Amino acid sequence: MVQKLLFLIFTGIFTALLSQDGYNDFYKLREKYENFSENDQKAFPLLQPYIDKAKREKNYEKLVQGYKDAVYFAFLSEDKLKYADSMIWAANQSRSEDLRIISHIDKGVVYYYHYKKYQLALNEYLEAYKYSKNTKNEYLKYQNLYHIGVIKSYLGYYEDASELFMKCLVHYGEKTSTITKLHPNEIYNNKKGYLNSLYQMIICYRHLGNYKEADKAIETGFAEIGNNPEYELEKGYFLLSRGISEHRNNRFQLALKNLNESLPAIKSSRDFARLSVGYFYIGKSYASLKKTKESVAYFKKIDSIFRKHQFMLPELRENYEILIDYSKKENNQAQQLYYTNQLLKADSIMSKDFIYLSPKMHKDYDTNNLLEEKDKLQKINYLGTIIIIVLIVWAIGLVALLTRRHKKAKEIQQKYVLVEEKFTASQNPEKIEEPAPAILQLVEEKKFSLNENKVEELLQKLKAFEDKKEFTQKGLTISKLASQLGTNSNYLSQVINEYKKVNFNKYLSELRINYITNLLFEDRKYLKYNIETLARECGIASRQNFSDLFYEINGIRPTDFVKKRREELENNGNI
Repeated sequence: MVQKLLFLIFTGIFTALLSQDGYNDFYKLREKYENFSENDQKAFPLLQPYIDKAKREKNYEKLVQGYKDAVYFAFLSEDKLKYADSMIWAANQSRSEDLRIISHIDKGVVYYYHYKKYQLALNEYLEAYKYSKNTKNEYLKYQNLYHIGVIKSYLGYYEDASELFMKCLVHYGEKTSTITKLHPNEIYNNKKGYLNSLYQMIICYRHLGNYKEADKAIETGFAEIGNNPEYELEKGYFLLSRGISEHRNNRFQLALKNLNESLPAIKSSRDFARLSVGYFYIGKSYASLKKTKESVAYFKKIDSIFRKHQFMLPELRENYEILIDYSKKENNQAQQLYYTNQLLKADSIMSKDFIYLSPKMHKDYDTNNLLEEKDKLQKINYLGTIIIIVLIVWAIGLVALLTRRHKKAKEIQQKYVLVEEKFTASQNPEKIEEPAPAILQLVEEKKFSLNENKVEELLQKLKAFEDKKEFTQKGLTISKLASQLGTNSNYLSQVINEYKKVNFNKYLSELRINYITNLLFEDRKYLKYNIETLARECGIASRQNFSDLFYEINGIRPTDFVKKRREELENNGNI
């Protein structure tokens, strides 16, 4: 699907870049093969004259187009990669930055789509991004941003990826809203870009737990497609997403209906990654309906895909855990051994690319569990001794990952406990002297040059300001607060410095962060809010500024704090 989309997109781009004389000889040669289907080797006898002509004339711009077509029509993945390298060489000879962008994007697509080599694909997209900074071709810029977003999503950086996809959605959305001014090919390409960006946003929403937005995006996708047969693959992806949503909501029959309807288009596109996801949720739906035989059949299909492509998404790791448990119940030790070995192999492969996600994937089957199971199987299996050695090598890597994760979790827990103790202390304050005498005493000790009565009056106003939570005002500055309190900013700054022991910015930050922290402790509804909403609730405009201030004051990031608070309530049976 990605290859086909890029082929259609850049056909138009190359026409503008390379064909100055209109219907020229190269265009005539291309006409003979351009309507062949993707991966159709029969196009090559007609394509080769185009490449040969470009080589003879040292016309590197057209040679890029020829190699690009070869990538599209080649059947074998290794041939696609070979032609992609030739494409980059020709683009470098042409000295055209736009052609360099296109060639690196194409090579990245081969790595990502046909090999699932995410780090290598990302390197190509970043190389394209380097050239795209000065290009005037907006389409190339957003096409490359989309692909970088896809890689970030697969590596687990869902928030970063969603920001890139949102930029793409805005760009493609603006283009599709002015379709009367565009060529039909441009309409098609921008619509494709919009639908694919929307689908990738759904994946990010799902992994971030933002299910409401994911469901809304799914319905938007169906509304955009309607009954248009040109977008059958995109419709398949939205059916897959809707099936996953139905499964999450325990509507298993509806989940099976949508998931099965999604399979033909996904199979046709050779997208084995999303095909595995479809099989997984079909298997889970059958399992929830107590149809074990049917569910296991689909889980085994995922293993077949893994054996062929040596690839597995982290969310499918559970597939092998299920098959191992099933083998135990069937008392099939040889099968249990096989699936245990496959699980460890999948972990090893995932840990290379999914640096961000892999530490989170080890749940029920930790290293010790796997070693113990392997040790038991060794006693009854002829190859047990050899396998246990291999297992230990894998286990060392897993132990290192788990150790780092445990250390980080322990640090977060300690910081959370400190915040909790601070909150408890604030709920049970010790008895203090009346404010007025305390103020007078401080004034006397400091021998403050300002009028004592005015200082006391201003401190009382600050107390009212704090009690009424007026510090949650957005855009509050010391000048604005001074005006509200009937004084000037210099006087207010001096009083805050002397009596609050901090400057104005620190004073305001502590009020806001302590306020939102108390809300997170007292009212569980705030645990459902995202970071942006929490920031706005306490008057902080920037998400990053809120996160940094929360960490500075509480010693823990707000995302980690919310996670620990939810865990605490769940353990106490309050959620």
